[in-house]
Amino acid sequence: MKHSREFEIAFVGLKPGSHEFSYSIDDSFFENFENPEFRESSIEVKLKMDKKSGIFLLKFDINGKILIPCDRCGDEFEMTLWDEFELVVKIIEDELVAQKSEEDAEVAYIGRSESILDVSPWIYEFIILSVPIQHIHPDNEQGKSTCNQKALDILNQQKTNETPGFWEDLKNKINN
Repeated sequence: MKHSREFEIAFVGLKPGSHEFSYSIDDSFFENFENPEFRESSIEVKLKMDKKSGIFLLKFDINGKILIPCDRCGDEFEMTLWDEFELVVKIIEDELVAQKSEEDAEVAYIGRSESILDVSPWIYEFIILSVPIQHIHPDNEQGKSTCNQKALDILNQQKTNETPGFWEDLKNKINN
């Protein structure tokens, strides 16, 4: 796995208070993680970090565009992403990090011996969470689908060719 220092924040030298960081994310960022179902990503991540004694309050703003396949017609389309996420990071004794991380998914923990905060896993996670579960072409100004019309015609033809009791017959076979 490639390692990039671009996403590491050396927090030991930072004064308490608010700090801002910006990251431009493209497809090369995702090479360090499980490949997502989209490509041609152009995403801006703004990170606001409020450093307090023993705790960091992080706010991630995700804005950008990705190319993703439509669940309905299969053609790719450009989807806009925008979302906000907040995360609390607490500094605790090194030996408690693994235990506390398992107990509390709402808070991230780092050990007192750490001096760098790697935000890349959180950026990845929050980008993935910004992608809606359903990926369907948006409607145009007239309210009509912008999906591939040939694919929609084939789907509609399949729907009309179904026998009326097909699903009932299938349920009966499963239940018996």
